[in-house]
Amino acid sequence: MTWPRPITVPVRTSSAPVQRSIAFLVVESAGSLPAAVEAALSKEARKQLPHPAGKPLLQHKQHTAREQSQIAQPPFQNHHRRQRRSPLPTITTFLVPHSIITLDLLSATTQHRHSITKNFSRQPVLPPAISSHPPPVPSSPVVPRDDKTLLFANAGMNQFKPIFQATVNRDSQFAKLRRACNTQKCIRAGGKHNDLEDVGQDSYHHTFFEMLGNWSFGDYFKAEAISFSWKLLTEVYGLDASRLYVTYFGGDKKAGLEPDLETKELWRKMGVPDERILPGSLKDNFWEMGDIGPCGPCTEIHYDRIGGGRNAAHLVNMDDPNVLEIWNNVFIQFNREANKSLRTLPNKHVDTGMGFERLVSILQDKKSNYDTDVFTPIFQKIQEISKARPYSGKFGDEDVDQVDTAYRVVADHLRTLAFGIADGEAPSNDGRGYVLRRIARRGARYARKKLNVEIGSFFSKLLPTLIEQLSPVFPELRDYQAKIKLELDAEEASFARTLDKGEKLFDDHAKAAMAGKKILLGKDVWKLYDTFGFPIDLTRLMAKEIGLKIDEVGLEKARDEAREKSKGPKSEADKNTVVLDVHHLGELDKEGVKPTVDSDKFKWGKDAIVQATVQKIIVLKDGFVPDTKNVKPTDPVGIVLDKTCMYAEQGGQIYDTGIISVPGQSLFEVTSVQSYGGYILHVGKMKKGVLTPGMKVSVEYDEARRAPIRINHTATHILNFALREVLGDKVHQRGSLVDPEKTRFDFSHDKPVSPDLLRKIEDISNAYIQQNLIVYAQEVSLPIAEGIKGVRAVFGEKYPDPVRVVSIGIDVEDILKDKQNQDWLKLSIEFCGGTHIKQTGDIKDLVITEESGIGKGIRRIVAVTDKDAAKVRFLDKDFARQLEELDKTPLGPKKEEIARNLSGSLNSAALSVFEKGKLKEELTRINKIISEDAKVRLREELKTVEEKLIKSFGGDNLGTRVAVVTLNPGCTAKTVTEAIKMVQKSYKDKAVYYFVPPVEAGPDGKVIHGCYVPDRAVNGGHPADSITGEISKIIGGGAGGSKDGKTSQGMGTRGGKIDEAIRTATELLGSLVI
Repeated sequence: MTWPRPITVPVRTSSAPVQRSIAFLVVESAGSLPAAVEAALSKEARKQLPHPAGKPLLQHKQHTAREQSQIAQPPFQNHHRRQRRSPLPTITTFLVPHSIITLDLLSATTQHRHSITKNFSRQPVLPPAISSHPPPVPSSPVVPRDDKTLLFANAGMNQFKPIFQATVNRDSQFAKLRRACNTQKCIRAGGKHNDLEDVGQDSYHHTFFEMLGNWSFGDYFKAEAISFSWKLLTEVYGLDASRLYVTYFGGDKKAGLEPDLETKELWRKMGVPDERILPGSLKDNFWEMGDIGPCGPCTEIHYDRIGGGRNAAHLVNMDDPNVLEIWNNVFIQFNREANKSLRTLPNKHVDTGMGFERLVSILQDKKSNYDTDVFTPIFQKIQEISKARPYSGKFGDEDVDQVDTAYRVVADHLRTLAFGIADGEAPSNDGRGYVLRRIARRGARYARKKLNVEIGSFFSKLLPTLIEQLSPVFPELRDYQAKIKLELDAEEASFARTLDKGEKLFDDHAKAAMAGKKILLGKDVWKLYDTFGFPIDLTRLMAKEIGLKIDEVGLEKARDEAREKSKGPKSEADKNTVVLDVHHLGELDKEGVKPTVDSDKFKWGKDAIVQATVQKIIVLKDGFVPDTKNVKPTDPVGIVLDKTCMYAEQGGQIYDTGIISVPGQSLFEVTSVQSYGGYILHVGKMKKGVLTPGMKVSVEYDEARRAPIRINHTATHILNFALREVLGDKVHQRGSLVDPEKTRFDFSHDKPVSPDLLRKIEDISNAYIQQNLIVYAQEVSLPIAEGIKGVRAVFGEKYPDPVRVVSIGIDVEDILKDKQNQDWLKLSIEFCGGTHIKQTGDIKDLVITEESGIGKGIRRIVAVTDKDAAKVRFLDKDFARQLEELDKTPLGPKKEEIARNLSGSLNSAALSVFEKGKLKEELTRINKIISEDAKVRLREELKTVEEKLIKSFGGDNLGTRVAVVTLNPGCTAKTVTEAIKMVQKSYKDKAVYYFVPPVEAGPDGKVIHGCYVPDRAVNGGHPADSITGEISKIIGGGAGGSKDGKTSQGMGTRGGKIDEAIRTATELLGSLVI
């Protein structure tokens, strides 16, 4: 008999884990429950067992000798695949609660004492063969880091997508997984899965929930998964089997899919009667990751809360609150292709999911998820703060005052907002941030309207209760408590300011709708969103409350118009990219093609030129080909080699470029390098000759391009270190881009970084660089590396094991000798698989050229190094020199023009962000002086204009109706504008044309001109712009007119033609009938 390890089965469902948890020991024996154990169990203790003492939970038969010796390891793992040389005794597994086994008992049954923890905490659900699974995989953040297809993590399988798609890094921990289990934080409030509008209305929908699950990656399949789930529910959790209904995929003739009769038969073998094995539709029982990707049939388990012998089969999947789905087993065996066809996957997988909140409601025998102690502590706090009536669990029409609905909405939305913010997002107007904004504002409105709470800091007052509940399981809530509170208060206060205005506008639109067809116009709904930040679903809710509908067609039209205005150019690049999809990867694996060895990517110079063998060739649209004979020079081609020195794009570092060649025979130009499941794909075009699989080739990256990438990557590490030194430990990397021209670094920070702090960050970085420290890199076991004091890692990143540790200034070996040394906080130590320089002095200089915000709570810094930094330093000095010269230039039109041109150049120039700020301040000072002078000159110029107009239309010229007036060189367009206004005011029946000659004589001088004509000229078919148009034909440039046709101004570029233009203007005005 062995006592291999303690485990915990999640009977714990409350904020007080000890009250609900039962921890178990796995007892494996070749016989019945050992007598020493059975004898020690009191009658009371026996009652706590999930099954009668002495009854096995499960059995696994006839291990190999090797497995027998390793019985303390997972007992189910792979034994069914191996050749059995001799029969061995059946090994029976018993689960015995920790809490009823004393240390004395353990001593009596084994030679070794085992430490029994009393700090029971929630563990993810494990199948009955719980001991056959590896330790639980931590939940990924709800904000996906590298998955642009998801707004939020919405299922347990999200983080395992690279495994399903066969693109997982073969050196990562995930690549080693064959089985997994966990509890995943999920948000469903946008995109394909959107439960927002259902939250509060029923007993089981949530925007935030935990998904418990177990997975098989090419290991066990339908039979084992079905057995595991059934036995866990009925034997471990003790659910009444007569209340459980199961579904299977019933087939779909239109989709060409046969029914999953194998699953149906497996349920029969588990003892489920036919009347509780139900066929399901394509919608309910065929799971798909997306429009393209892995998919397969699924089998659901539904629980009837009422029971009592009734037949509830007709209520399954009918949204009945008393017959609810609690577990779904997905059998991933196909891939949905772009043409909508299905192809069988190389490996079959199992993905299961069980909602934690629903499970708790069943285990606690509650009719609603909201009646469990998952929510009741929050309800109590809401009642304490709001003084509203206590929560009574009413729904629909019974909840007359909607107070119970408000309790549910607020509690649910608090959870969603807290986890969304803790994991890196914040309410905003874009993407994920807008989803959180919708949730925050929906919750705030319910609080104010139904609970009569003054909003502004309501949610943050509930936050401590939530943190007390969940931080033992999810410590990030406590770690980011201050940030969560800050964001909640800011969003709530912002909405409080706009709620009254928005509701008043809504009331106005609603009154108009009530008087008509009782439909709110779509454009009005969109305006509420666009102008007042009212989420559309909130407006829809408000409309529903007073019996109004929304013009959905008009709303969609208004939305599309707004989207079209903001739409950017579309890229066709993705359509012309060669990739390795799941089928290509399966074919490579099936043919025994080995993953590409890329360790030579860290080598330099001649050592980095690799002799390799072509393994596979893939061509866009054609797939794998036997050679490149029929490949056109323009066709994108991908080459898979057995080894390479080229860097595949990952970890923020751009891919390498280079050549693959057979000297004197074949030449392939590599323009991109990407990694797919351990295979490195060299993408490019054939330039010469032919390549075939098996051919020996020479591989060489472009050193001239790689060199600045190395420099910039090491500089990124130094910049990361400096940011932490200046802004504190709460700064975390959110992304990066390292290419030959720059390093771009995104990090968490709530406000812009001031110029003084930027200068400090830059100075610390350069001080590090000038020490010319050695850059060390070494692969280290991941668990050991994670224990290094101050080591930096990217938030949410999955790292390989072993992981490469890059340290600057101290050997990794020395760090490992004293991992918790406080001195390591004073150094740059990071997990990194990128390429780096040998010593920091190679960087020479680092200059920060940009600091900006890219989202709520996310800032971006761009910096340049080495030669690019030298160029920036030169430009800094050059602009300073130009400003000095400008300051010395005499006041007048020439100085004004130089300042205008310099302002445009300064805004677009890549300068030191600190120096640029100082230069802008200096230019602002000079422009202020220029502006004051311009005002004085304008007054003087207009006085001259007035004199010329009096001379043109007064005295002996009282009957004159037209005039061509030449102003002084150097007058501005503003002078002409004001001069035209003068005519409109005092001589509105006259026609006047103004010309401003070039400052300097010459054929290409600038001419400013403008025209005014009275109503009679416009009505007679001669608007002002028809006249300026003729003048523009002579002096070049263009002109534009006013809507009423009476004025037009322009600028010409052929100053040598001004005399001709004046003569023509005189003739044109003279021909007018006014």
